[in-house]
Amino acid sequence: MDGMINIYKESGYTSHDVVARLRGILHTRKIGHTGTLDPMAEGVLPVCVGNATKLCETFTDHDKEYEAVMLLGKRYDTLDVTGVMTESHEVMSTEEEIVSAVKSFVGGYDQVPPMYSAKKIDGQKLYDLARSGKTVERKPVFINIYDIGILSVDLPRVRMRVKCGKGTYIRSLIDDIGSRLGCGAAMEELTRTKVGNFDISDAIRLSELERLSAEDRISDVIITLTDIFSDLEGFIATPVISKLLRNGNVIDAKSIRQVSPHLSDAHDGQRVRMYDSEHNFLGVYEYKRSRDIYKPYKMFLN
Repeated sequence: MDGMINIYKESGYTSHDVVARLRGILHTRKIGHTGTLDPMAEGVLPVCVGNATKLCETFTDHDKEYEAVMLLGKRYDTLDVTGVMTESHEVMSTEEEIVSAVKSFVGGYDQVPPMYSAKKIDGQKLYDLARSGKTVERKPVFINIYDIGILSVDLPRVRMRVKCGKGTYIRSLIDDIGSRLGCGAAMEELTRTKVGNFDISDAIRLSELERLSAEDRISDVIITLTDIFSDLEGFIATPVISKLLRNGNVIDAKSIRQVSPHLSDAHDGQRVRMYDSEHNFLGVYEYKRSRDIYKPYKMFLN
């Protein structure tokens, strides 16, 4: 069972809880998630199964989309309403001022990671330090906010949709908006609606996955390795090249072009799906123009 499943994480579960449940449902320990999602949050959590666990780190770099509810006039130590309230202020801003402040964060900016997060400093997770009463200095991380759409304003609450790049903390974004408005703000709800090509409309809940497992229909929701890389060019090797691929060797690009002339115009860094002579998917190789070779990017040998 090698591939990915688009899981709908429900509120109250940690990402690790989801993995633990999946190990019982799928009867395998080789499972990994593609990035943590707050326990209070729900939505898209792609998980990797079997050999696809080699892709976990790759998917943490994908762009994401969220729907969030911002509660104005309150601040909490966790930056969301699950923590201890530290400040309370009257919301004096008009709707126009609030929308303007929200929109001002579209683009790139340096964001300080929250203390209550899984980010590590000197080998320690920040939330472990926070729970022990410690606060440490965190270096700002440059993040990209591609778009923020205001879905509704019902003060003191603002519902919005955020499209962002990797490393973005929506709790921190909301806290930063509250600081700009001068009244403070906290995250009240969060739903992740998209991770790369994984959409919430296709996500499956754990209870539904258990039912499919009982019916021996897990294959209905597994996204195979070939499907994951379906946007890449494919190469079917000769028996001689197959031996090199199975050993994870670098391949001379000339030998690739002799078999597949359509790869003659490959650009530097182009990735190609590699199959052996019996049409078994072996992995993804990357073209290096400076050496005119293909080298392994991700291998999925059994």
